[in-house]
Parts: sequence; C-alpha cells; structure tokens
Amino acid sequence: MTYKTQIPSCEDDLTFDIVEDSLNRLWSVINELSHIRPPTKKFFRVSVFGSARVKPGHQAYEDAKEIARALAEAGCDIVTGGGPGVMEAANEGENLGDPEGKTRSFGLPIELPFEEDPNPFVEKLYVHRTFFSRLHQFVRLSSAFVVLDGGIGTTLELMIIWQLLQVKHISNVPLILVGPMWKGLVQWAQDSMLPHEPPLASAKDFNIPICVDTAEEAIALVLKYKAEHAEALKAED
Repeated sequence: MTYKTQIPSCEDDLTFDIVEDSLNRLWSVINELSHIRPPTKKFFRVSVFGSARVKPGHQAYEDAKEIARALAEAGCDIVTGGGPGVMEAANEGENLGDPEGKTRSFGLPIELPFEEDPNPFVEKLYVHRTFFSRLHQFVRLSSAFVVLDGGIGTTLELMIIWQLLQVKHISNVPLILVGPMWKGLVQWAQDSMLPHEPPLASAKDFNIPICVDTAEEAIALVLKYKAEHAEALKAED
C-alpha cells in the first residue's frame, strides 16, 4: 500500500499565515491586559492543587478539606480545578469554614471528554477549553498555592508556578508543598541540576517551594502571608 503526502496549496499557506498572525496579535493583547492589575489584590485567594483520584479518607483528601476549612474561616477564598478528589475536598472545606457565605469557593474546570461535572461545592465556576487559559486564571486569582498529592496534572501546575516564581513573573506568592512526595521531587531536581557545569539552575531556585509535612504547617504558613498581605493593603490606603 502506498500513501500520498498532501502538499498544502498556496491558499492553504495563506490561510495558515492569516490564522497565525491573528493568534499572535490576540496573544499580544492578552499579554498587555495581563499587566493591568491592582498593586495588591483586594482578596486573599488560595489555590489548592491535587489529585482528582483520591477519595474521602485518603490523607491528601482530608488534609485538603481541613486546610480549606481553616483558611475560609480566616477569610480566604479557595480556588481549585473544580473536579473531584482533592479539588472537591478543598471546595467542601471552604463551604464548611464559611457558613455565612463571606468567602467564595471557585472552580476552574477544563473541558475534557472524560471529565465529570464540577463538584457540588463550587460557588463560582469558570470553564476553560485549554490548560493555558486555566493556568493563567489560577495565577491571576491566587495569592498563595497549596499542593497536595497528585499526578501528572498536579505536577504540571506545580512546575509552572515554580518557574513563574523563579523568573519573577509573580512574586510574594508562596508555593507550599504538603506531604512527603514533593520533597522527593525537589530533592531530585536539586541533585540532578546543580552538579552540572554550568549548573542547570541556581541554588536559590530550590528555596522557592516550601515543603511541609502537615496540614497544620500549611495553614500556619498561609495565614502568615495573609497577615503580610493585609499590612500591604493598609500601607496602600
């Protein structure tokens, strides 16, 4: 059996160029708009990342619920991907910690053929078609990031936030990793990247993620940053 390669016509090339040019201009507009933001966010919102696969009773599930409950009780909004597992636990925790509805439980799901409906604890929903736009909204909304046990998607989110902090596209935003699995990732990166000549990263880059063992440590760290955020708001008034 033989296969023929279809060579694009000039018309196809022209259409491709028009689409690429339009996308480049659109991205340019998005980049410009992204720089328009208040000096300090009015609300303190915490994004919680973690596996969609864990069930109630799993350590990460219960930790996410307790972290979100305590933070909502302290006046923090909670932002998740809006799905099951750790995301549902965090959204539920926000509901439990804020029975009067003073804070918000955000969900940012992405359209995928195998994804379920958003979990029932989401109060404000923003559905995305691409991981790019969803991660961009996570960054714009969030004053802190808490990462619990997760798989490839959680690792992607963690690494992108780490890089944005490394290159100072975002600053004064804590990246808190809860539990033993992330300590191994950070240690592997440090052991693999620093021995090279030249090193593939700076030693200070490995101080960006803050690894903690317990939900209580994560809560205390976030509340410390929230207090600093409140002082910054006062200074601007």
